[in-house]
Amino acid sequence: MKKLPKMISEKSVVIFSKNSCCMSHTIKTLFLDFGVSPTIYELDEINRGKEIEQPLAQLDCSPTVPVVFIGDQLVGGANKVMSLHLNRSLVPMLKRVGALWL
Repeated sequence: MKKLPKMISEKSVVIFSKNSCCMSHTIKTLFLDFGVSPTIYELDEINRGKEIEQPLAQLDCSPTVPVVFIGDQLVGGANKVMSLHLNRSLVPMLKRVGALWL
């Protein structure tokens, strides 16, 4: 989908999510608790959400949501984000892209 790169580059942190997904909720809450204001696309609410989800599913994130991009780079799904958080790599990554100023 040609629209996906533009959506990813809109902000320093972009999360593709579904309101019906508990892991999506957890990841969104993590970023919001840090004080990060990510762009969040709720694929179960936006027009053409299914079309956007198809190329995301090919990114090897399991399950398919959430999918997190930081600084235009794919970070991955909930497991990868939580691993980065637990090994203290997430905050420096967020600082590097200007999403966090602590």
